[in-house]
Amino acid sequence: MKLFYYVHTGHRIGLDRFRRAATIIRALGDVDITLLTSDFRIASMAREYGVKRAVGVDVVRNIPQIAHHGDKIIFDSAEANPALLEDMGRFFSTMIRVSDDPEEQKLPGEYLISPYLEGEGICKGLAVDPECFEAHPKTIERAFFFGDDDYEEDLLRNIDMFKGHDLELLLGFYWFFGYEEKLASAFGRQHESEEYDAVVRGSRVLVTASPQAALENLAAGGQPIFIQRPDYPRDFLPLFESLQIPVVDGYDAAFLADTLKGLPKDRTIELANTTHKISEFIKSILDL
Repeated sequence: MKLFYYVHTGHRIGLDRFRRAATIIRALGDVDITLLTSDFRIASMAREYGVKRAVGVDVVRNIPQIAHHGDKIIFDSAEANPALLEDMGRFFSTMIRVSDDPEEQKLPGEYLISPYLEGEGICKGLAVDPECFEAHPKTIERAFFFGDDDYEEDLLRNIDMFKGHDLELLLGFYWFFGYEEKLASAFGRQHESEEYDAVVRGSRVLVTASPQAALENLAAGGQPIFIQRPDYPRDFLPLFESLQIPVVDGYDAAFLADTLKGLPKDRTIELANTTHKISEFIKSILDL
């Protein structure tokens, strides 16, 4: 009987769920687990994120080609419909689902990890790398990270919104060759995607459309500003409101400018470190 962790990721939806999965897998320690991703490129590089074994499966329906009936799975994806979740519940002997939906409902027989819900068989928490909570000198005053995905070049179409704010740009993992050259006029300095940890943790202010990056910057003592992309789920908005993280809804240049001007120099919000709680929840369910 094997343990799998499926995560929906890719060049059209970014790496947020993958980064969260890598954090949870690292927190589980030496547990024998295989990460399944919907993207082959990130699966081939998973070791760089502390994941020992990863396999690209392209689409969620291909999971049974890797797993066997009776195996166990941690499932982090919003792409599944109720019928698919029901099928997976019958296929796997144990299913732990990770969800960001504030309206989520726990299904019979499954376990749930959520930033919103509590109750029997549910772990309320957020998976953020514990290293983010350590002291990180703020070597960058203001940084910008749109995310790892910009297939439609939305950032380029809204580039004027970010000019004049002295933002240093952190490039995304999936960005295409030459794209960064088109963005140079709006940002004073560019950082390669390999500098993700250093920039996210080392920025006093981080403007980002990545929910995971916003949480990591907050944990590191920064002041994130979240950009809600119009075509992306709004699941994190209630959480960010409770954490007092400013949200720019869409590409509102005036609101971003006002928010940046209004940030106090010494504002710090405490974020609870619940990654260990999540790992212990998973271990208790799986008898690890």
